[in-house]
Amino acid sequence: MTDPLAPLLELDGVAAAVKQAQDAVFAVHRLPANLRDGSATAAEASVRAARVSAAIDGADPEIPVEGEVTDPVLTGSLRVAEALEALLPTWRRAPLQALAKMHVLAAADLVSDPDALGRPRAEDGVSERLELLAQLVTGATKAPGPLLTAIVHGELLALRPFGSADGVVARAAARLTMIASGLDPKALTVPEVACFRRLARYSTLAAAFADGTAEGVREWLLFTCEAIETGAKEAKGISDAVA
Repeated sequence: MTDPLAPLLELDGVAAAVKQAQDAVFAVHRLPANLRDGSATAAEASVRAARVSAAIDGADPEIPVEGEVTDPVLTGSLRVAEALEALLPTWRRAPLQALAKMHVLAAADLVSDPDALGRPRAEDGVSERLELLAQLVTGATKAPGPLLTAIVHGELLALRPFGSADGVVARAAARLTMIASGLDPKALTVPEVACFRRLARYSTLAAAFADGTAEGVREWLLFTCEAIETGAKEAKGISDAVA
């Protein structure tokens, strides 16, 4: 069978960008502190990613020194981050279940009707496209990690499958894809930082990906690879600080 994502590697510049992204992440994993363990880097990266992901959606990313977090978007993003490791086996075998669980965690303080939590919108095409995405995650493609991560991230942003907390869920799913694909198995990187720093471009290129043109898809893939490289630089800074 033909790999459905293989043609994307033929788009101008994509294969080279994928290789650069992979090399940047692998280099972080080879740092002495991360070869020994990496848990300290991963713990800080997880919290930083959750805070930045919430900020992308307009939340206040600051965590109070005393007292509880009150921003509902940040609270949900932190809950999702805390659950990612436990969700990894589910993501590998039943990604739609993992997405539903992430939405329950992310949107618990945003949705008034608890029955709506974890349930995709019943609009035409949403369920079908989620099923196709699940097939890619569970083995229908041999695409390299950066490419599959970009597709998961972009497709979930385009679909807005739940109608609330979709951005937080999409970025968390991208992190799971990086881990599960072997690109970032220790979850050391923070690509979310690049999305926040270049928020207007992130939004513009996500919309271009959703339009489905070859150029729009190509630009989104290149942006994702750049974000992964930036996330690797962020990871190196964290590693240096915790070493």
